[in-house]
Amino acid sequence: MNRLTTLLLATATVAFAAGCVAPPIQTGKLVQEMTDFRRLTESPSPAYKTVQFSSYDRHSNLPGGPGWFANSDGFGGEELPGFEGVVKKPGPDGVGEYLICDVKGPGAIVRTWTAAMEGQIRLNLDGRSKPLYEGPAADFLLCPYAAIAANSGDPAAVPANILRQHQAAYCPIPFAGRCRMVWKGNLKDVHFYQVQIRRYAPDAVVQTFEPRDLKTFADAIINARRILGDPAREYPLASRHQLAAITATIAPHQQAEVLKLTGPQALERLTLKVQADDADLALRQTLLQIIADDYPTPQVDAPVGDFFGAAPGVNPFNSLPFDVSPDGTMTCRYMMPFASSLRIVLDNRGDQPVKVTGSALPADYAWNDRSMHFRARWRVNHGVVGSGKAVQDMPFLFAGGSGRYVGTALMLLNPCRVPTLGGGWWGEGDEKVFIDNDKVPSTFGTGSEDYFDYAWSAPDIFSDAYCGQPRNDGYGSRGFVTNHRWQILDDLPFRDHFAFFLELFPHDRVPGMSYARIGYYYARPGTYDDHVAVTDEDLRRLELPDMWQPATEFVFSDATILPIEDLLPAPSGDSFIEGRLWAGGKIFVWRPAAVGDTLGLSFSVPDAGDWLLYLAVAHWPQAGRIAMQVDGVAASFENKGEELDLYDPLRTLARQYVTKPVTLTAGPHALAIVFKGAPDSVARPTIGLDYLAIKPAPKPPENP
Repeated sequence: MNRLTTLLLATATVAFAAGCVAPPIQTGKLVQEMTDFRRLTESPSPAYKTVQFSSYDRHSNLPGGPGWFANSDGFGGEELPGFEGVVKKPGPDGVGEYLICDVKGPGAIVRTWTAAMEGQIRLNLDGRSKPLYEGPAADFLLCPYAAIAANSGDPAAVPANILRQHQAAYCPIPFAGRCRMVWKGNLKDVHFYQVQIRRYAPDAVVQTFEPRDLKTFADAIINARRILGDPAREYPLASRHQLAAITATIAPHQQAEVLKLTGPQALERLTLKVQADDADLALRQTLLQIIADDYPTPQVDAPVGDFFGAAPGVNPFNSLPFDVSPDGTMTCRYMMPFASSLRIVLDNRGDQPVKVTGSALPADYAWNDRSMHFRARWRVNHGVVGSGKAVQDMPFLFAGGSGRYVGTALMLLNPCRVPTLGGGWWGEGDEKVFIDNDKVPSTFGTGSEDYFDYAWSAPDIFSDAYCGQPRNDGYGSRGFVTNHRWQILDDLPFRDHFAFFLELFPHDRVPGMSYARIGYYYARPGTYDDHVAVTDEDLRRLELPDMWQPATEFVFSDATILPIEDLLPAPSGDSFIEGRLWAGGKIFVWRPAAVGDTLGLSFSVPDAGDWLLYLAVAHWPQAGRIAMQVDGVAASFENKGEELDLYDPLRTLARQYVTKPVTLTAGPHALAIVFKGAPDSVARPTIGLDYLAIKPAPKPPENP
């Protein structure tokens, strides 16, 4: 610890003991903030601005300018290095040193992320000669606490992957005077990174992170891990007030006020369940309006299902501010304070009656001159043409005034025809956040999935405390896709101005997209934003195009699509299920009677050589496990082995799996699908088989 830091901390400790100032910011306090919704309801003190350092393409240096949508952001070999500067030019081995960040003044690292990063990271705090960390870059970005513990010779200090959320980590690292991070590596190697840092006001007193903090604050770290691991069960509600019941049956095109509270108080938890003949449609066509302190425009104005972050339909997940249960019960834990009153109104814009039940938990809250209202601003654009050649900045929120941004949800209808992520992917676009006097974004990302804490266009269904993908229907992310990220530790305070954009940047040209989104934020009274009234057209029923056929483009440019029914040797007694997810509007359903049953198929290839076989299948609650044989030999699928588990208890998903190269002679071949079993809960297994695609395997590069 340097002399200046020691003096500041000593002064702060004396002042705190005398009751003059708040205690210094230290690791334990920041860890506690990871599960503290109450602190988000007030303007931060001390003030801070959250900024992001990332490997975004440095051609994007002028808003709206020629390079604004440039996309070379970490794959390696970029024309302009994706760093703040060059520390040491590369030597004969191509290895140089590059500046990730050099932040002067008090602050804290609050989030790190990577899809992949070669090379080494060196992190120095407060100008100390000995790095806090020096080692593999990916280890640090994916879990700083575990990396620091291993680097300091005490790997048992924290559990592996502590406070990690998919590809991101939330391991707060405070510093009193300076944070300097340098990457050592070859620019030709992959180097994706994001580092988010709070920059506190200059007079903020911060206690710099030490490796021993991992033991000093072990209880706080373990407690945060427990709550974040299962928020629906473990989040500690503070209120001891009685629940206020919510129940209403709302006729078509009618409104109902379902709750009214007087203040000052806060709403600590809101739970709702929507029932209707067409529940999925009702979740989009029933507006949730929350009006605090008699404002003429609701602070929350969004379809009920969208507000809870899992629309369209019921898509279960478990996160810190929201969770959705399989039975459709939806819960919000963002705290909503009010000075005098709070009303909840449900507006049924649909043609069917809707029944809503639930509860609200009020909590004691002293409204003060730093208190803020909670807002959720929903908007949608239908009929959008997405294109990688005509990228668009999609606005999520413009606000003038003072507040802090705390979360994002995106609900997308993607009718792409390319059935692979290479071509069907919608999310090459970066997030761009302007705060206060920013001339260029102080948060500039590297890809849509990167903002949502995952990587590599993954279609996986996942749920973490701060991020999730509760819906991703089809091949190549075709269909409905829902992503969310909750910015709790890494919230974005603003004093005067806030603007959030996310680029819409699909691989292909995709007409007919629907792009719905919510920006969640807290705002001081007097803050204005760009919210507009929700129209009936906004809430119309959405469906994928019918009778679609996979496009042989991008990765599939030399593929042949073979419907499963065309591969049957004779008409089958099995059946088809119709649906817009499936090629040609239907999927073949095989009903094996016992483990080991086999469905015999046949296909042909025009030339001898190595071939890739793509099997398009359904995941659903009636499915089980299958294997595939080609000419009597078991096929092995990339990243899956010889068995595919198609069982999903909660959803219907279209997925496509590719084999490792299979050597085939020209002409016909036998293909067999083998049933390997199902969970005990599946009484009558059904296996959905859509199509087989075949394409020549890429030839390995020739040796020089």
